[in-house]
Amino acid sequence: MEQIKRFQVRGLPGWVNRVSFSSRIVDYWAPEGGSDHLLIAHDGQNIFDRKTATFIYTWKLAQTSLRVARELKVNPPVVIGIFHSSSKNDPNGRAKDLCPEDPFQDGLNPTYKSEIRVNELRGNTYLTQIFEEIVPQIENASQSRFVPEQSAMIGSSMGGVATLYSAIKFPEKFRTALALSTHWPLAGDQLVDWMIPKLPKDSGFKVWMSRGTKGLDASYPPFQDRADQLMRDNGWSSSNFKSKVFHRSTHNERSWASYLDEPIRFWLS
Repeated sequence: MEQIKRFQVRGLPGWVNRVSFSSRIVDYWAPEGGSDHLLIAHDGQNIFDRKTATFIYTWKLAQTSLRVARELKVNPPVVIGIFHSSSKNDPNGRAKDLCPEDPFQDGLNPTYKSEIRVNELRGNTYLTQIFEEIVPQIENASQSRFVPEQSAMIGSSMGGVATLYSAIKFPEKFRTALALSTHWPLAGDQLVDWMIPKLPKDSGFKVWMSRGTKGLDASYPPFQDRADQLMRDNGWSSSNFKSKVFHRSTHNERSWASYLDEPIRFWLS
């Protein structure tokens, strides 16, 4: 882990650290003295820093997590934002990172024309780096001791898909999956049918899904409705599964930030 810089963010005590793991950029914030709670976020460029945010607006994820944790009287989490690897040389890097690799290896076909070949996907490598390299080193650097039962992952759009896929691949590493505006149109009903039955049904696991009604989210209802029904059919109840619709919400960081306190509260409570 190589330190790049530290910077401050309004509403957060202390510093946000920007570090590099073999060219993978990661931002993280930790409360003083560390924590036993952990929140891992995809699209880390949109988590803390307006200068790197896609539309100059961040999720305010750590600020919201800190506020909700204080309200619930629990330890604030360490918040880790994992940058995707899109670049001028690899403009499809984000999709290669966040796309679930196994279902497409199993023969699922994307529902839209894609320039990415199955053998170019690196979703499994991306997740392995998170859990086997990034999280352990930040745990040590922040003087934390993470507990799977108090650890969560969050993502939106393709990051929502990656979050659910992480729950399938690494259920022993965290216990709450927060998937906002899950991009089911990636492979439509066939992706829903592949993924939902494989989610861990351990009584301690929790899943949140949500969507808006405007923009790209307006195309999600048939897929999310199917996912919701499959979740119920597979034994998920209101105690460990929530699916919410936020009317007049759309597909961007400002919208996700506007209701972020609800999934965070679902996790921390």
